[in-house]
Amino acid sequence: MSNKNLFLKSGFIRAPIQNGVGRFVPQLQRIVLKFCKTYGASQGLREFIEQDLVDFAKENPSVVVYLKPRRHRGPVIVAEYLNGDRVWMSVHNKTHSEITKWIEVLRTQQGDISSLRLRKYQYTDYPSVQGPWTPFTFKDPELNTAQLPDPHFGANDRLPITATEKLRLLFEKQKLSDVKTAE
Repeated sequence: MSNKNLFLKSGFIRAPIQNGVGRFVPQLQRIVLKFCKTYGASQGLREFIEQDLVDFAKENPSVVVYLKPRRHRGPVIVAEYLNGDRVWMSVHNKTHSEITKWIEVLRTQQGDISSLRLRKYQYTDYPSVQGPWTPFTFKDPELNTAQLPDPHFGANDRLPITATEKLRLLFEKQKLSDVKTAE
């Protein structure tokens, strides 16, 4: 493990507030669009504000949108999430379509999980003492040393015959009856 993990906060990746169980709770709480009214690098963000911002606000009523004009500064988007994370993104010289895509990315994610050191790969609200379930959890331990195929473990001898086997048996009976009638 490198020492960069010493400075990352640790946690779990999990659906917050049982998200998706019962109802969906959008995680984006607030988005702040900081731009300059005259600066050339803010052109894409100004176009987004003029053309798509009202539609974005109508489609996402749970997201509070702030516009913050600043003189002679680069354009910035700051997204704040329900879990307290803040994602700061510079959109310097980005086009209108790129900004639309980035805002959609910010809207659909649950915060800044790239700066999170994972403690475990799995998480549950109700942990089990026995560990995670696998397909081999309730198998008979004798199966580990058995030579397969073994009629004791498999139902191969008790399976009903297949349609192909049935046809083959009928064909052989018909052949035998044809031989007997020919004699």
